[in-house]
Amino acid sequence: MQPVQSMTAQEAAQVQYVLTDIDDTLTRDGRLPEVAYSSIWRLYEQGFKVIPVTGRPAGWCDLIARHWPVEAIIGENGAFVLYMEDGKLQEFYHPSVNPEAMKEKMQEMSDSVYAQVPGTRPAKDQFSRKFDLAIDFKEEPPFLDLKDAERIKEICESYGAQAKISSIHVNAWFGNYDKLATTKLFFSTKYGIDLDKDNSIACFSGDSPNDEPMFEFFDLSCGVANFKPMQHLVSYPPRFICSKNDAEGFAELVEILCRGKA
Repeated sequence: MQPVQSMTAQEAAQVQYVLTDIDDTLTRDGRLPEVAYSSIWRLYEQGFKVIPVTGRPAGWCDLIARHWPVEAIIGENGAFVLYMEDGKLQEFYHPSVNPEAMKEKMQEMSDSVYAQVPGTRPAKDQFSRKFDLAIDFKEEPPFLDLKDAERIKEICESYGAQAKISSIHVNAWFGNYDKLATTKLFFSTKYGIDLDKDNSIACFSGDSPNDEPMFEFFDLSCGVANFKPMQHLVSYPPRFICSKNDAEGFAELVEILCRGKA
């Protein structure tokens, strides 16, 4: 991983879309600091299109799409995209999403996790989710460690689910999608942009193993400094790394992008 300051002015100048994770990339200890929100506004005012790409639930994404200065938001690790158009909230779903068909299997999987890994419990935001299971291992105390998160992931995968570890949850779902698959599909459908041919118009910032598909794909991928303790869990780390954690690290990246725009 290279220091984010090594991103060239030419690379920064090509960026039009800023894709970013939320938890522990924009937030710190569960809060959205002023520096993160002002950085998003700075990007918006400079003409960048900001698209959060998160594991957070549909209910949260509805609020963010409506109230934050963002172009769109990709939620539940790629199940859907929400965006405002002509004053109305628009919904874009990945075609492999089929929650009703997997409801019974999801319940069986979650029961197995809770039985096999002591201390596991559903995330408090589960009530506002449409398509996935979120298991809290580090959002609220008592905290579990990464080995527990890895065990939860293994159990979910044994049921045929996709499972990803974030900084706070293990998310599991049934469907052939992830953050990257839906990002590429949305760009192609909404903007007519084939990111496989050229992804230099976008950058991505994240902090955890569930961001790995985005880290691998985007030439301008960037991790905030608190990604480092989780680096051993991924085969494809980000190209760049910030010197600061979470929101302050995101602000570092924003400063470089805005300088490139000038």
